[in-house]
Amino acid sequence: MRSVEDKYVEWERLVREITNCRKCAISYSRKNPVPGEGSLNAEIMFIGEAPGGREDELGRPFVGAAGNLLTKLLNEIGLERSDVFIGNVLKCRPPGNRDPTEEEIDNCLPFLIRQIKLIQPRVIVTLGRFSAMVISRLAGIRFRGITRERGIVRKITLFGSEVVFLPTYHPAAALYKPPLLDSLRNDFSTLKRIISGEVEDKTTLDSFFR
Repeated sequence: MRSVEDKYVEWERLVREITNCRKCAISYSRKNPVPGEGSLNAEIMFIGEAPGGREDELGRPFVGAAGNLLTKLLNEIGLERSDVFIGNVLKCRPPGNRDPTEEEIDNCLPFLIRQIKLIQPRVIVTLGRFSAMVISRLAGIRFRGITRERGIVRKITLFGSEVVFLPTYHPAAALYKPPLLDSLRNDFSTLKRIISGEVEDKTTLDSFFR
């Protein structure tokens, strides 16, 4: 197991590589890369799609309207942002907040993989369809779309470690479609039950499968 010091050394190295990356054209149009932030020893890792305009300005993930909602949802289940790690599949903002391309996802994927290996979360919560699709692909499981997959808890294996995987909607989706907020809150309630130990072992976890 890596020491805290080793983790921070590796994290700083990773941030430098992300900052200097020029694999995609969007690296030239961005204002700031957004590597992610939070505890490097977090049990819970949130993975979104890509930075938005506010994130691009500040170099921090989920600091716009969607980020405010994410913070509120965390607080509702007794968590602070500093308790978790928050990042995105893409580390640079696509122009106009368009969808990421497959090439951009593939180019950024090694950074995400290194982050997962570094943090070694017990739970991964994906926010939106792109991150859910990426984690499903890494775990070798079928992704049937975010509407069908959200709220379903699975134990998956990533890079030799067992992880609890919970896909949910992106907070921005609930801002555009307020009825989705109830689903988001339900999924965060499920997350609270996971971290409280109610679904800690395989037997209780299996009861969440649908």
